[in-house]
Amino acid sequence: MIGKRKLHEVCWINVVTTELDKAEKFFGQLLGWTYADGVLGGHSIQVGGLPAGALMDQAVCPPEVPVSIGIMIKVANAEETVAQVIALGGRAEPVFDVMENGCLANCTDPNGGVFAVWQPLSKDGAECDTQAPSAPTWFETLTTDLDVAVEFYTKLFGWTGVAQDSIPGMHYTVFEQGGVPVAGAMRLMPDKVGTIRPHWATYFAVTDVDATASKAQALGGALCMGPHDIPRVGRFTLLQSPQGVSFHAIKFVDG
Repeated sequence: MIGKRKLHEVCWINVVTTELDKAEKFFGQLLGWTYADGVLGGHSIQVGGLPAGALMDQAVCPPEVPVSIGIMIKVANAEETVAQVIALGGRAEPVFDVMENGCLANCTDPNGGVFAVWQPLSKDGAECDTQAPSAPTWFETLTTDLDVAVEFYTKLFGWTGVAQDSIPGMHYTVFEQGGVPVAGAMRLMPDKVGTIRPHWATYFAVTDVDATASKAQALGGALCMGPHDIPRVGRFTLLQSPQGVSFHAIKFVDG
């Protein structure tokens, strides 16, 4: 998909990192990102010459923001969405204006997964092709209580939750909007609870997962998982930048 994201789709990512210059070089060499001005304390990530998100210095963020990749979901009214988040058992910080660009609120689902909602004014969000190599292409919440997460997000955004059975023993739900997959939810395995906090994960499209994993390690990053095949879906791996930013690389079967 190229152009404006629809309501209730992930419309932007914020990659928060230490050692900004080194992080820009790592992702530039690994994924081919280029950068543009216009982001406080960092740069806009460019994919195919179009904005895909932001790479930001952790030093300009609130102290509680970890090295991570945060997602923003497009909404029509941030204040109303915040009220819904709270009514559904989540938490939300007050809505604030980001200059003339739009209105933002940081939210937390009932299981502890953090996300932001974005009401655009002059800045809609990402414009790159979501299937282009190096673009953020898939998003999923890894959570402790899958039923609670599915109920929360389907009621909040009007998504439909479709349970999957690609891998026996793995509990996974695809969120659809108008019959189109927009995000996913997966239950954290019991042996991971306590070491991995509930969070939203981001996948980047690549043409060769194994080559990407090898190159990430050669550039000083770490291989955390995989590469693995997901039947009827594709091949993926979990990586970590030298600065500690965790992210996935994926090649879909039909991609």
